[in-house]
Amino acid sequence: MAVSTVQDNNKLVQYTKEINREFVRENLFSPYMGQDLTAIIRIRQELKNGGEQMNIPLVTKLRGKGRGAGTLVGNEDKIDNYGMRLWIDWARNAVTMKKNEIQKDSADLFGEAKPLLADWGKERQRDDLIAAFMALPSETAPAGLGSDDGNTVNGISYEAATAAQRNTWNADNSDRILYGNAIANYNAVHATALANITTAAGKSSAASLTLAKRMAENAVPAIRPFKTADGYQWYVYFCGSNEFRDLQNDPDIKTANTNARAREGNGIDKNPLFVDGDLLYDGIIIRKVPEITLYVTQIWTSLQTAGNSGSRVEPGFLCGQQAAVLGWGQMAKPTFRKEDDYGFIQGVGTEMAYGAAKMFKKHPMDGTALKQWGVVTKFSSAAQDS
Repeated sequence: MAVSTVQDNNKLVQYTKEINREFVRENLFSPYMGQDLTAIIRIRQELKNGGEQMNIPLVTKLRGKGRGAGTLVGNEDKIDNYGMRLWIDWARNAVTMKKNEIQKDSADLFGEAKPLLADWGKERQRDDLIAAFMALPSETAPAGLGSDDGNTVNGISYEAATAAQRNTWNADNSDRILYGNAIANYNAVHATALANITTAAGKSSAASLTLAKRMAENAVPAIRPFKTADGYQWYVYFCGSNEFRDLQNDPDIKTANTNARAREGNGIDKNPLFVDGDLLYDGIIIRKVPEITLYVTQIWTSLQTAGNSGSRVEPGFLCGQQAAVLGWGQMAKPTFRKEDDYGFIQGVGTEMAYGAAKMFKKHPMDGTALKQWGVVTKFSSAAQDS
């Protein structure tokens, strides 16, 4: 019996018009960004009217003891102040496609250009903020400013910094850098301090987190806590996936979130024991930013073997008010290709001008130390999942 078959070219092929795009996480810093003085990440827009640099004045509290009945003339207090400079640069991207390729397209790939560019912009700003938190404060313009590649992150890149530069940052901020679970792990040599972090005791925990909080409270200048609309004071701790895992499994934090989080109403829907979300402990909001872990894997690669016995270390950032700044010269806007070869090439892009920086102050103003203004940097042992 002769059985007919369908020749390959005649086989039915269904092409879906719906395109599946790679997941792009929302900017997890966004809830803590704003123009108010109380924001953790301040949005500044003065450079929208032009300019490449912005000066941000910082003033510390009066520290003199004052006078009683004695003469006050000649014994006045001094206002310790500093002007932090922020530089902005351009960030642009675009997608082009020829008409002959668009003609062949079964799924309108070019139609995805605009949402893909929007995702790229969100990721770029998020990643720049992570890099800025880890960068070393510097009074000079960032390397590559205005170059073909540009540089929207102020300060000295951690991975590009020399050992001497890291040691200087380490010494200037000894009251606001924590290595592992003990202040005693500190060493004037940054690499030695990292090597003091052991895999067991150096894991992030409730005890090490509250120690970082006490460092923030006792630092000079003080790190002011973030205030919610209802008047409560909080610090916000940004950490990567591995460190968040260790904190989530810490018995004290687990107990606090089990027993103290609200159950009435839709409380269970917000409890991180059941759904993804922030952990709360002792006035600290613990927020997972998975890309911090990815930065250690892909960018800050020296941290992969920096701990005791060559173990992996990850940074976390305990933030109060004005920990970082995002200064805008131009908000993101769409652009279109003009050189279109008589309409045969279509191109769409996006462009923005901004600078991201960790805020810092020279303290005292006539000294040399550049101190992080609103953040305690905490290094913890954080092994990859096996």
